[in-house]
Amino acid sequence: MVSLITIFGLLGNITTGLVYLAPAKTFWYIMQRRSTEEFDCLPYVVKLLNGYMWVYYGIVKPNSILVATINGFGAVLELVYVTIFLIFAPPRTRAITATLFGVLDVVFPIGAVLVTQIFCNREMQIDVSGFLSLLFSVATYGSPLSIMKTVVSTKSVEYMPFLLSFILFINGLTWTVYAVLTNDWFIGIPNGSGFVLGTTQLVLYAIYWKPKQSKTTSDHVDDGWQNESLMLNN
Repeated sequence: MVSLITIFGLLGNITTGLVYLAPAKTFWYIMQRRSTEEFDCLPYVVKLLNGYMWVYYGIVKPNSILVATINGFGAVLELVYVTIFLIFAPPRTRAITATLFGVLDVVFPIGAVLVTQIFCNREMQIDVSGFLSLLFSVATYGSPLSIMKTVVSTKSVEYMPFLLSFILFINGLTWTVYAVLTNDWFIGIPNGSGFVLGTTQLVLYAIYWKPKQSKTTSDHVDDGWQNESLMLNN
């Protein structure tokens, strides 16, 4: 019989996959325009690092293959996003992006893996990789908080699409339940935070949504904001 842990892990893989796919429209827009315009590379560089660390955590911690697989998928997508950004960014932005990519997505993860593999036992490897994954997941919360501030100040949900808020809510809830079932608070803390953020965004949507609103809604707004929870934010 399939366990609840497996069920919620698989559901979390589905919702996290949707979170990772959400920026695809932004990068299709960038490719069509052949320019990154005012988009920021940092959310995608950090998400790539976050994906790397969750993959490592899922590998070193027993019975956490579902954590590793979905974040491996996410890391590949984020690598594609960063590559597209590098191709179409103007020279100065490209140089900044390449530097951030080299430091955060190459040097740091390789160093973290080597140091923990050489100097740490398995339990310490789990703790260090889990803490780093939690830390980088929380670091991605700046964008959703900024969006929520914009909603309150403008009294408009134009830049906070309902579907993305709902996915954030479901993703956070699913992985929080998974964390409770597995007693894994490295997963529970960032996804519990994602669940709270998703809930708050849905409440704001209910308060500020207006019928027949303008359809200019964030088709081209940076989707990095919803990379908020773990598997996500995982």
